Amino acid sequence: MSRLWRGLKTVIQTSPASSLHYHTIQAIPRECTGSRISSRDRAQGRIPAVVFSQGLLEKNPSNRSPSRKQLLTTEGKQIRSIIKSVELPFFCSTTFQLQIRAGSGSSVLLESGRVLPIKIHRDEETGKIMNLAFVWADEGTELKVDVPVVFKGLEDCPGLKKGGYFNRIRSSLKFQCPAEHIPLKIEVDVSELDIDDRVTMHDIEVHPSMKLLSKNESMPICKIVPMYSENPEPMKV
Repeated sequence: MSRLWRGLKTVIQTSPASSLHYHTIQAIPRECTGSRISSRDRAQGRIPAVVFSQGLLEKNPSNRSPSRKQLLTTEGKQIRSIIKSVELPFFCSTTFQLQIRAGSGSSVLLESGRVLPIKIHRDEETGKIMNLAFVWADEGTELKVDVPVVFKGLEDCPGLKKGGYFNRIRSSLKFQCPAEHIPLKIEVDVSELDIDDRVTMHDIEVHPSMKLLSKNESMPICKIVPMYSENPEPMKV
């Protein structure tokens, strides 16, 4: 019989200081749209992007907030450097300062604020970044975010030493929380799990302001199963 694990150790890691102070994304307005314009921007080393209020995605029109939507292009070299520094998949759970300037190399600042990346669109064949989407992440703004889950302590896990199999069911959890409380990742220590032990969404301890967006918090995010198990639960991303 499966057992729930109650002595769970979780670590909530917030965005590193480097993202708060050193990673400021530079962008310029993009007045025209279309595949030709976007191809030209990419040829110049820039990445088409958009930033808007997340409330624009609400299905109910009455719940939508003013969009503050702006079409932009960002410096491809800078974006690739930031992603390398922060590491995927943590890029989309890290807030950054965004500065929108009048033009490339311009000192005229049109708008500035914190943003959260929500989507990276890549070319399926080359992996090249084609487009970026951000939402405004002003302090106090409630945002929905997928927070990566990282499992540690696998090398000390008793269940694995006995021949069990680590079934990673969820690689991220969706929360709604204030922008300033978005964690970079959630670390789950599985070093004491035995065979048939599992960790559920309910077992994860987070900041009180974070609301787990799941209809069933009893669903497991990982479990240690015997090697003879024929139907391990599939991983969900």
